[in-house]
Amino acid sequence: MTTAVALSGDGTSIGEARDLATEFLRRAGADHGVAVSARAVDLTRLVVSELVTNARRHAPGPLRMELRITDDAVEVTVRDTARVQLVARPVDPRRVGQHGLEIVMAVVQAFQVRLEPTGKSVTARIALGDRRTDPPPGTS
Repeated sequence: MTTAVALSGDGTSIGEARDLATEFLRRAGADHGVAVSARAVDLTRLVVSELVTNARRHAPGPLRMELRITDDAVEVTVRDTARVQLVARPVDPRRVGQHGLEIVMAVVQAFQVRLEPTGKSVTARIALGDRRTDPPPGTS
């Protein structure tokens, strides 16, 4: 299951992208029987928001978002027109803002940036299940 959409790059594109991702995952569950946890929906909305925000701020021109179900994950790809590699900044708890890439990398299974002739594509892979690596707070 896959979908792709062109985003305008204006202020409405972030909310539009989040809503499209939510609807895509809802359809994956309802129409195709894909098991999608509430956690996966929340993380996908977060990742979409961060990737589209970054592309909107740093790349002129249109954006394109693609969503794909692969095995037990959803892959989010955002394409933009800025042909520059993304690099996560070193952790600095005193820094205000600019933590989006750190957040994305902390919640995804895989992350890849590919430079392309007309810009770049950024792909993040998010588990569809509730797998957690740490126990919930207050448990042992």
